[in-house]
Amino acid sequence: MKLGADHIDIELKAANEFNKFLNGDKPEKCKVIVSSHNYDSTPSSEELGNLVARIQTAGADIVKFATTAVDITDVARVFQITVHCQVPIIAMVMGERGLMSRILCPKFGGYLTFGTLEAGKVSAPGQPTIEQLLNLYNFRLIDSDTKVFGIIGKPVSHSKSPKLYNRAFREDGFNGVFLHLLVDDLPKFFDTYSSPDFSGFSCTIPHKEVALSRCDEVDPVAKSIGAVNCVIRRPNDGKLFGCNTDYIGAISAIEDGLRENGASGPVSPLAGKLFVVIGAGGAGKALAYGAKEKGARVVIANRTYERAKELADIIGGQALSLADLESFHPESGMILANTTSIGMQPKIEETPVPKEALRHYELVFDAVYTPKITRLLGEAQEVGAKIVTGVEMFIGQAYEQYERFTGLPAPKQLFKEIMGDH
Repeated sequence: MKLGADHIDIELKAANEFNKFLNGDKPEKCKVIVSSHNYDSTPSSEELGNLVARIQTAGADIVKFATTAVDITDVARVFQITVHCQVPIIAMVMGERGLMSRILCPKFGGYLTFGTLEAGKVSAPGQPTIEQLLNLYNFRLIDSDTKVFGIIGKPVSHSKSPKLYNRAFREDGFNGVFLHLLVDDLPKFFDTYSSPDFSGFSCTIPHKEVALSRCDEVDPVAKSIGAVNCVIRRPNDGKLFGCNTDYIGAISAIEDGLRENGASGPVSPLAGKLFVVIGAGGAGKALAYGAKEKGARVVIANRTYERAKELADIIGGQALSLADLESFHPESGMILANTTSIGMQPKIEETPVPKEALRHYELVFDAVYTPKITRLLGEAQEVGAKIVTGVEMFIGQAYEQYERFTGLPAPKQLFKEIMGDH
């Protein structure tokens, strides 16, 4: 304090002793932050309110507490306390599930947030870097009117969606922020974050099918697919509208790949092709539906044969277990599309199909885009197949989502530039 510090941070347990030591002799310009940390959980709203009162009583100019997120919905209680606090407050929720508490602090009236100078060198779990706060999440542009969007998944930290949307928001002058949202229980998440401020979401593995069931209205195509990857909260009535842009992005990218390989003519190059889809989840359903619409003969391969059969019966196709793919080659020139997370970081050594079996495919597509060239795609390339990466699908499906989120035209060239170095 004598050296001119603007802020002194004191742990609540030491506040009484600190106050005795000061004996009322505190420089006017120096603000005392009194802190409390809970490394196990986030208490109830009532307990948090009581904690804030205790911190204030301990002589705090600025209240500070950090709790731990067991579930992402824990953050809502902290936002509630922050908004209603009558004194300056720093309130954070630690861990990956608490990330949005750190980014949305200016929206809900927080005094400040913490960022680390270097990735991996954190002072608390879940802390983003200063570079991420400023340049990835546009922290200095966030205010009380900022609309919140995000990618809902488990896992989700690998997603490049925030990089894509936040840059576009900034360049378009759109007051929104797009976050990574690690969600365990989707219905609970939607019920908790039901205000118009939480305006739209992208959905990824494993939530695409559950998301459909929680929407008040679903686009007919998404209903046919049985999965949504985009949820919009309608501003007029707060109801959730779900649609599916996965199949547009993936099928267009695969068709473009076939055309580059020499296919031509007015009809889709997928017409008449044997199209093998690995995975029977949300993305698998989307690709199977899209391929069928284009006139392909669809085969569904899944670790669990029963799930493959279920989807194949709906689509009108053949079902296989994943193990059967090794010896499945009724013809050459087939199309293979992996829609599972097999081969995604960190398990990049995994592949759903042995290299030798890939010789029978003209084109191989992988929805995984971290890494861009998965083991599946690398080995497909080695045996002479045309490959289409998940980046192409990712960009394609993002166009429509951006337009639905913002009401603005998708900045297609910008999206390609952003993902070009990926």
